[in-house]
Amino acid sequence: MTLVTTQKLLDAAVNARVGVAAFNVITLEHAEAIAAGAQAAAAPAVLQVSQNAVKFHGGAVRPLAAALQEIARAAAVDLALHLDHVEDIGLLHQAADSGFSSVMFDASMLVYAANIAATDEAARWAHQRGLILEAELGYIGGKTGSTLSAHAPGARTDPTEAADYVAQTGVDALAVAVGSMHAMTSRSAVLDHQLIARLRETVPVPLVLHGSSGVADEDLAQAVTCGITKVNIGTILNVAFTNAVRDALGDTTVVDPRKYVSPGRDAIADVVQHLIMVVGHPQFIAERNAGLT
Repeated sequence: MTLVTTQKLLDAAVNARVGVAAFNVITLEHAEAIAAGAQAAAAPAVLQVSQNAVKFHGGAVRPLAAALQEIARAAAVDLALHLDHVEDIGLLHQAADSGFSSVMFDASMLVYAANIAATDEAARWAHQRGLILEAELGYIGGKTGSTLSAHAPGARTDPTEAADYVAQTGVDALAVAVGSMHAMTSRSAVLDHQLIARLRETVPVPLVLHGSSGVADEDLAQAVTCGITKVNIGTILNVAFTNAVRDALGDTTVVDPRKYVSPGRDAIADVVQHLIMVVGHPQFIAERNAGLT
């Protein structure tokens, strides 16, 4: 159990009809916590770095990616590295040499034809280098600079259009707009589970749920049951981290960062362990379904 490809985790999740959780990494402590939480859950996970996180680190992706590779290699569970929400072609072209096995190329803000053209080119580039490519169709909303709502008319991913999009671009996974939003700090998103099921029937590649921090446990489990495979999680980790740091800094004599960063890291690990159980363990999903009958 070590550093593996995202494809391996997706294939295993599809075969087991469960979800694989993909957690956003901002700092080294995020990665350490995600590895610890995954080990506590005895299940794999994806460590993913967004373009915004790369900007936070001065635009340099390789130092953080190198650290993530070492954390993954030392882990007692399988961990994969994914580069997320890439719009910058220059950053995309760093993925293969930085240890990532998958990239999410985000052309979702372009009109449909332009999205297809840009994503097709990105997928061809990725496949030539042994990477798999995830893309997005629909308007999930909540990202920096986006004023679109997840519930606006036309925001949801259309199943017929999604099937055409995958056929034309050759992408390996598809992020779909089904009611979640990025950067939610409350877990009040309302997912369209019927739409997820229809997308699962028409789209031949794994479906990805972005904005999962805003979705309650029961809805996350149902989303996986209906057909979601990869579940992206970020903001809820930062909420847990920040709350724990605030509590620790209630002691005004604390000046050593280890005294407040450590409880923040532990808080992330607890959330990771819990959410992996929600989306990735058949027993949780079976019990959830049994409770509905």
